[in-house]
Amino acid sequence: MARVVVVLSGPVSAGKTTLASRLQGRFGAIHLKTSTLLEELAEGRIPLERGAMQRFGARLDTQTGGKWVAEDLVPRITELPEEAVVVIDAARIAGQIDALRAGLPRQVVHVHLTAPREVLERRYAKRPKTRFKERATYGEVLANPTERRVPKLKHDADVVIDTGKSTRKDVEVRAASYLGLNARDPGAVVDVIVGGQYGSEGKGNIAYAIGSEYDLLCRVGGPNAGHKVPLDKPLTHRLLPSATLTSEAPILIGPGAVLNVGVLFDELEKSGVEDGRLHIDPQAMIIADEDIDDEAELIKEIGSTGQGVGAATARRITGRRNGTQLARDIDLLKPFIAPAHELLADAYAKGASVLLEGTQGTALSLYHGSYPHVTSRDTTAAGCLAEMGISPSRVRRVIMVCRTYPIRVQSPTARGKTSGPMSQTTNWKEIARRSRIPLAELRRVEKGSVSKKQRRVGEFDWELLRRAAEINGATDIALTFVDYLDIDNRKARRFDQLQPDTIRFIEEVERVAGAPVSLISTRFHVRSVIDRRAW
Repeated sequence: MARVVVVLSGPVSAGKTTLASRLQGRFGAIHLKTSTLLEELAEGRIPLERGAMQRFGARLDTQTGGKWVAEDLVPRITELPEEAVVVIDAARIAGQIDALRAGLPRQVVHVHLTAPREVLERRYAKRPKTRFKERATYGEVLANPTERRVPKLKHDADVVIDTGKSTRKDVEVRAASYLGLNARDPGAVVDVIVGGQYGSEGKGNIAYAIGSEYDLLCRVGGPNAGHKVPLDKPLTHRLLPSATLTSEAPILIGPGAVLNVGVLFDELEKSGVEDGRLHIDPQAMIIADEDIDDEAELIKEIGSTGQGVGAATARRITGRRNGTQLARDIDLLKPFIAPAHELLADAYAKGASVLLEGTQGTALSLYHGSYPHVTSRDTTAAGCLAEMGISPSRVRRVIMVCRTYPIRVQSPTARGKTSGPMSQTTNWKEIARRSRIPLAELRRVEKGSVSKKQRRVGEFDWELLRRAAEINGATDIALTFVDYLDIDNRKARRFDQLQPDTIRFIEEVERVAGAPVSLISTRFHVRSVIDRRAW
């Protein structure tokens, strides 16, 4: 039996059907129309005309005392799952509501909508034409005695909402609050993936491995970070979530994202994203050609990827009066435009699970990294949440991805220039010696996903691990590249098959981070992740 049965009443054009439709869309409510019931009972003998249907309904009310609605709908509603929400659109006399209350004790909530007469008349004049023939004027509608008495139903209603000074969204929010639908809020449903070092930690591999478990995939950041996923022909995602190809969930790019339109469409083509699946917040920033030009010097100074993300971000702040373009201003993006907060609210209302994929690493944060060798955004979990517009209270897990040997992008070639400090640098030759992975292989794969330049490499930074875990509030660690500790780890499909030194390393990571190593990537492969999650 349904959890709550909302019976709507109110004069014509008060907004009953609009509210029912919005509750259906937002909360999955089952929308039952008494007008449809009338049509079924009329069996084609009554023309689809308001006056005729009003008279037919009045005759049924007289014959049954208004019980005809309950007699038909109560049996249907009692068969519904107990979590169902039903909206009956709409009751016209008290007898109909009383019969529904009798048939569905303690379930019925009577919501009456009202509005000033002039508002109702104005709305009625603008009603779109349907197969249902309407009266010419609102005055003719009120010629029906039952219709004239409908406003009196508000005296016995559980909830009365004046829609005259409220938008459709306002009415939906108010009704949902009265009905306790927001109390069904599932709470923390968002899992966040962030990097714990300098980027390129293998976030794409982890997101690809677990992304199919989620109902909504979110991505923030810009095209200066590439997340490679282990397909037969590896694909690097620069703006779309890494689980795009392993999931059919809707995709959402948040208002804090910075977009290169050409890069986005190239990625869409390579990923084969279906129409209607991608949603982009209208306030996402657009990179202009001059932004890329402006970063040429940063490439020379600090080894920036030079994708224009930082310049576009700065221009978003300083160029507010100079025609700065956001996603909403780009014609090519209009089919994708949708406010992130609305999609997230829909997801929360449905109890959907959300995966938010951050980019780059904590040590590249504009605020928490080694300035000026940082990126143009806050790369922490809090920063990613802010860019997407997700409350911290929504977060269930923060999965911080760390690799066994952190990397940085290649330093500029000019003498004295660097891409930034690392606690202890080492080199690929040494990693090859320790792991027994061929040096040529390491040099081939350890190139930037976007820059294509050879990466620098360092020893595992324990102090950084502790600090990053603290900043991000990491609940889980995803440790990647454990084959760099020992190539034999590539053969492991279970935790106990990892090399003993690797297991000891993982145990120490857990102690220092104060969080379990829940996911372990043994190689770059679709079956590379050892899953130790208890959630």
